[in-house]
Amino acid sequence: MNIQIGRNKSIRRAYGIDEIALVPGSRTVDPEITETNWKLGGIELEIPIIASAMDGVVDVEMAAALSKLGSLGVLNLEGVQTRYEDPLPLLKKISSISKDEFVPLMQEIYSQPIQKSLISKRIQEIKEKGGIAAVSGTPWAAMNFKETITKAGAEIFFVQATVVSTQHIGPEGKKSLDLEELCKSIGIPVVIGNCVTYEVALQLMRAGAEGIMVGIGPGAACTSRGVLGVGIPQATAVADCSAARDDYENESGRYVPIIADGGIITGGDICKCLACGADAVMIGSPIARASEAPGRGFHWGMATPSPVLPRGTRIKVGSTGSLERILRGPALLDDGTHNLLGAIKTSMGTLGARTIKEMQQVEVVVAPSLLTEGKVYQKAQQLGMGK
Repeated sequence: MNIQIGRNKSIRRAYGIDEIALVPGSRTVDPEITETNWKLGGIELEIPIIASAMDGVVDVEMAAALSKLGSLGVLNLEGVQTRYEDPLPLLKKISSISKDEFVPLMQEIYSQPIQKSLISKRIQEIKEKGGIAAVSGTPWAAMNFKETITKAGAEIFFVQATVVSTQHIGPEGKKSLDLEELCKSIGIPVVIGNCVTYEVALQLMRAGAEGIMVGIGPGAACTSRGVLGVGIPQATAVADCSAARDDYENESGRYVPIIADGGIITGGDICKCLACGADAVMIGSPIARASEAPGRGFHWGMATPSPVLPRGTRIKVGSTGSLERILRGPALLDDGTHNLLGAIKTSMGTLGARTIKEMQQVEVVVAPSLLTEGKVYQKAQQLGMGK
């Protein structure tokens, strides 16, 4: 339904994941027999969770550990890991300075050039440790480092920007990335993002994307919505883009997973994204809380160090437990941020969904009071859902 906000402008209502709830059906399933496996670029993963390509979330050690636990971690090829031989002192400094000093320091740190030799080294280190070598770069990085990425043995390449499209108009004489040509020529699966609309998701699939990341601005450390005023609430964005996936499968016979990226904190958030049509989620701040995370209890966005218009900030997330505890449990916290796989399987069982495909079909309702109804004591005592 369109709503008129003025004589020459009509809008449609969009919904965030905090505004919806999932409705149990006529059957339940034992969580032990639910199946959460999914495929990305021909690689099968047990857990439908990807750790974001952010410097405070994924380094070589985390990428390998995530793979061994059945998940996937994506290394940022334009971060400190590829600018500095030893990034540890920089990461320690980022976590120790005041909030007023943060942006200038980040701009200084990230002004150092990216080294092709370090791109190769980090990819090889992940593989040597038994991890899946998934790496991420902007369209600029895709143009400049494509051969380095493939020669080093990367297994999946994520092309990420605040907003991507197949119809980019650039300055005259300046080369821009041809996404379709990249997908055809690079020789490894390409996952592309981010987008939030049916039309763009469909265009990216037709260009050859092996996965689509959905989400603009909802991330915990992202300020794009405030700085640029751009974005669509995540529940609506995921539902629209998953409709494009289904239509594209009918058109081509090829299934392209939808990955909800941003604004996802708890197991319940993940379940709601799956119910809206996502095949998996990409999360940053929940993984940044792992004791092994390189951010040392802090989390910041990929666009934070922009020299002209930073679109991100540093948030303190703390360290609440091991990576294994966060992904697979057992949980020590009661707020939905531990044992994310257990939450997914339990929710699926409660809703009668044995597979992720069935989870995508469960009933969803608008529920603006879902997080507050009956929770007066939790809110007053800062417990559970009142934190």
